[in-house]
Amino acid sequence: QLRLVESGGGLVQPGGSLRLSCAVSGFAVNAYSIGWFRQSPGKEREGVSCISTSGTSTNYADSVKGRFTISRDNAKSMVYLQMNNLKPEDIAVYYCAASRNTGSVCPPNGMGYWGKGTLVTVSS
Repeated sequence: QLRLVESGGGLVQPGGSLRLSCAVSGFAVNAYSIGWFRQSPGKEREGVSCISTSGTSTNYADSVKGRFTISRDNAKSMVYLQMNNLKPEDIAVYYCAASRNTGSVCPPNGMGYWGKGTLVTVSS
């Protein structure tokens, strides 16, 4: 099994930035695609971004394209989500999750392992 631990959430003003980190540990960590998801109270969990095992392919939800950037450092077993120009609609608990799929597609119901999440709040 894998263990995923998110960090970096917090309170940011609209237009501000945060970088979320996902520390991944376990067996064959770099054989997993990693996705970022988010969920607000009363809403369904939604996919935000996904990165392939090599880090060369990425996908983004339309709502975050141009503002968020996903990356990974396989030497450190870390995945990051750089979030710029944050908006109130970005408020959510953000989760990282792992899939044995090797590409940059992270199906919401097909991720094998999940972290516990980190809260992002955007407010003046």
